Amino acid sequence: MDQSVQITACIPRLRRYARALVGDRAAADDLIQDTLERAWAKIGQFRVGSDLRAWMFSIMHNLHINQARSKRESASFDDETAEIPVRATQGDGLEIRDLERALRELPIEQREILLLVALEDLSYEQVASTLGVPLGTVMSRLSRARERLRVVMNGLPNSPKLQVVK
Repeated sequence: MDQSVQITACIPRLRRYARALVGDRAAADDLIQDTLERAWAKIGQFRVGSDLRAWMFSIMHNLHINQARSKRESASFDDETAEIPVRATQGDGLEIRDLERALRELPIEQREILLLVALEDLSYEQVASTLGVPLGTVMSRLSRARERLRVVMNGLPNSPKLQVVK
């Protein structure tokens, strides 16, 4: 399959991850554009046979870290950020809002790993490669993220008792 087709196929997942990561639609769109520009500029460095999706997430991660360092701002969620499909009930909307709040309370290192594993369905090995951290670090941060999310969600009023599994 042509690399341009493969890169194009990654855009929806990049968009979802970027919006969950930075919490602002405009900033997420900028991050996606920067990621795509960098991918095209560095396409010669992509190793044929490796996972293009993980490579794209690595580029996005590195760009996000560089942007965060230059801005010295922490990532935050915007009320309009989540594009998680929900039934049209008030209770579901409250659950999503509570989950967004709980995710905001996670340190960025834990949030990144949780989103890549749970939202983007990357394997632990792919996450380790994407973020440039050891496999044990992925497992440790993911465990702490799940536990923190569980504690926060169980402490929020009107939130269901969350059981995060995987």
